[in-house]
Amino acid sequence: MGWRSLPPMTALRAFLAFHETGNMSAAGRSLNVSHAAISQQIKALEAELGLTLLDRRGRQTHLTAAGQQLAEATARGFGEMERVVEELTAGDSTRPLQISVTPSFAAAWLMPRLADFRSKHPDVALMIDPSADLKPLEPGGIDVALRYGDGIWPGLAVRLLVPSPVVLVAASDLVPKTPDLLPEDLLGLPWLQELGTHEASKWLRQRGVMSDPALGMSSMPGNLMLEALRMGQGVGVCARALIEPDIQAGRLRVLFEEDKSTERAKGYHMVTRPGVQRPPLKIFANWLVRQSGQ
Repeated sequence: MGWRSLPPMTALRAFLAFHETGNMSAAGRSLNVSHAAISQQIKALEAELGLTLLDRRGRQTHLTAAGQQLAEATARGFGEMERVVEELTAGDSTRPLQISVTPSFAAAWLMPRLADFRSKHPDVALMIDPSADLKPLEPGGIDVALRYGDGIWPGLAVRLLVPSPVVLVAASDLVPKTPDLLPEDLLGLPWLQELGTHEASKWLRQRGVMSDPALGMSSMPGNLMLEALRMGQGVGVCARALIEPDIQAGRLRVLFEEDKSTERAKGYHMVTRPGVQRPPLKIFANWLVRQSGQ
């Protein structure tokens, strides 16, 4: 059915108002019309579709099975239109842009670049949520997430910003430069991992090490974990892109690096809802892509 063949919008609005309120009078008040007008619109809708949408037997009118199905579809359609209108209106364009990002990526990559964004776009307000939790991207909530992974997040728009393999690192003087180092050789050292994740534990299990580190596993926000690694306080798993300067300067040593030939390319991605982007998000997304060089 093409959109020209759909029933009139006024009839669908009246029908949806009845569905949401449960009776003709309340539906009429919600649309500022009489209850008789609501009844007439629904009868006209039934005549056009050739379906009985309301069961009028008894003292209380309620939806038939066909009516319930149409009501749910109509609610989804109107809801999507409402979302797009909200994102395109001027009022929504002034709402702060909400960014979900891990503390480590925020500290090592985003924050050093934000001064450039603020100087170019002082009218765009930002709200940064540094957390390892995967926050849902919803209208009126988080606008964009900067996530590490393989880029597979069904139902979302994903763009790679910073390719980076995962590495196991430690301060250069913490681990003896032993040839043919094995993962189990590191169990006597303290281990660090980002709060809200199980990256270090997962890394050990994937390599067949079932024992826990003798000195335990310390969890902390990602930015603090990076500082602790630099200070020689333990062994940790992180994305190489975040510590490349430390590796090149010799402050951190790569003990193990994932085999890039056997895994899907990983890195930090920009993740948004599909569809129309409100102006502040579009500005920020374009800036992120330019900064990443991707």
